[in-house]
Amino acid sequence: MSNETYTFDAELRVETGTGASRRLRREDKVPAILYGANKDAVSLSFAHKDMIKAQESEGFYTHILTLNVGGEKVEAILKDIQRHPFKPKLTHLDFQRVDASQELHTKVPLHFIGEEAVTKAGATVVHQLTEVEITCLPKSLPEFIEVNVAELVVGDSVHISDLNFPAGVSSVDLAKGEDHDQSIVTIKANKSAPAEDDAAEDAAE
Repeated sequence: MSNETYTFDAELRVETGTGASRRLRREDKVPAILYGANKDAVSLSFAHKDMIKAQESEGFYTHILTLNVGGEKVEAILKDIQRHPFKPKLTHLDFQRVDASQELHTKVPLHFIGEEAVTKAGATVVHQLTEVEITCLPKSLPEFIEVNVAELVVGDSVHISDLNFPAGVSSVDLAKGEDHDQSIVTIKANKSAPAEDDAAEDAAE
């Protein structure tokens, strides 16, 4: 996916507060805030249609985004997204500026591969985590971390310490100590054992 997908035009907001935010939403705009990198926080707004489309892409949550703010290009990551409780609308976005020399503290998704092999073998893949917290410099930010479960059998599990973190990327949980080494995925036996299925087939024949 090209970086162009992750470039968005923002307008600086002069008026803030609930009334101003309500007006923006009526104009089909999403209020947002941009903070970090030892600079003052600024209030922004984005076209709602652009953001609703962007949030469907996983990269929106994991890539370094480029925000055009009053003619200045600012690199940032999405830190929080607030949605309307029942309408398909976004109500607020939080962005954090990216400084090439400062470590980011963010979450990246886990991509599980090989699940088909496990289910074909008659087992179930149970996910405990779908993302992990990491720290890294912006240039090392991975889009996702892969978890290969193809070789696993019933009773096996994968922990955070089993992941292959890219160079320059550290786990926030593992830095807290061994007792934070959470299980990511566990392989469990299916409720109906294959043997019972075979017996039923024999009976049918």
